[in-house]
Amino acid sequence: MQRHDTDADTGTGADADTGSSTDADTDADTDSSTDRPEIRRLLERAVTGGGIPGILVELHDGPHRWRATAGAADTATGRVRTPQDRFRVGSITKTFTATVVLQLAAEGRIGLDDQVTDQLPLPEAELAAGVTVRMLLDHTSGVPSHTDDPAALDRYATHPPGTLLEIAAARPRTFAPGTGWAYSNTNYVLAGLLVERATGRTLAAEIDRRISRPLGLTGTRLPAAGEHGLPAPHARHYTRLFRTDPGAPVLDATELDPAPFWASGDLVSTAADLNRFLAALLTGRLLPPAQQRQLLTTVPTRDWLPGAAYGLGICALTPPGGTEPLWGMGGATFGSWTYAFATADGTRRLTVNTNGDWTDPASGWDDPIGVFTDLLALALPRERPAVRPEP
Repeated sequence: MQRHDTDADTGTGADADTGSSTDADTDADTDSSTDRPEIRRLLERAVTGGGIPGILVELHDGPHRWRATAGAADTATGRVRTPQDRFRVGSITKTFTATVVLQLAAEGRIGLDDQVTDQLPLPEAELAAGVTVRMLLDHTSGVPSHTDDPAALDRYATHPPGTLLEIAAARPRTFAPGTGWAYSNTNYVLAGLLVERATGRTLAAEIDRRISRPLGLTGTRLPAAGEHGLPAPHARHYTRLFRTDPGAPVLDATELDPAPFWASGDLVSTAADLNRFLAALLTGRLLPPAQQRQLLTTVPTRDWLPGAAYGLGICALTPPGGTEPLWGMGGATFGSWTYAFATADGTRRLTVNTNGDWTDPASGWDDPIGVFTDLLALALPRERPAVRPEP
């Protein structure tokens, strides 16, 4: 495995066996000899044993940053993954959307406990009758998810938000508003429309204006409906369409219509940007105290991630054997799975991405979440001294 100097920041080195690379980015008080061999071994095993095409990780521990990759960005050419890769983050988009909604709530332009239909008087929004904005953000609305009906999605050549709401409205409500919990991507289509109605600007513009530009997230953007590719540098995104049988064909999903996911799962970002966003969010740089408390007020989940509770667009995840939750979100879209989690004070943060959405069952991992869970245990151990996070 080849080390490389991050001052140049030009890519990664690779060895002939695993296509792995590491990058230790240091401040003056950083121990540059810390090479985290246990994490590097796990990354290599995810590729050679787990069958994942490629994986990248960026870890922050106070002022210390450590990055590594393993495997291929392009299985046809053998090009390796780089720490700078852009990728689709899936449902981590929800954390950005919810942050904008909470900022608008702080400005008095959206009411969290007001009826959605009062603030979004559109015929297609009637499926949210009796639902408050808060219920959208914490998935207690009972609104069905349009992505649970792929056949209906396939019947349309384009997928504007109104079409997504029509597809969801044709399905039965999961439960009465506020009486249960069920993950629904349609909740965040409605939240995105609320942002656009309150501001008169697109959700993409508001995320850029309120989050990406102030934080310097230069690799983060919400693509327009017609943008089917990914900006460079990026890895190819490989999918088995969530089929678990080992013989399932591998398809290239790099060119993908983002419109069906929009405010719920359309964002493109980088590991560095996601870690910076988490640090800012958890340390109160993006929200006033009252909205910060709302963000982190959780409800129990059901049939979702083990050990997870859900706030407003953010997840509190207690890993196996842990006693304190980590805060962040996971995202799973075709050919790209991501975890971005941090300690409650934002001092230790981990973002990991795979450019494949499966693992080999013989590896002992059911899917990439198993890899991510093992990484969290190694990278964010339960007891470490608190250090103020870097900006």
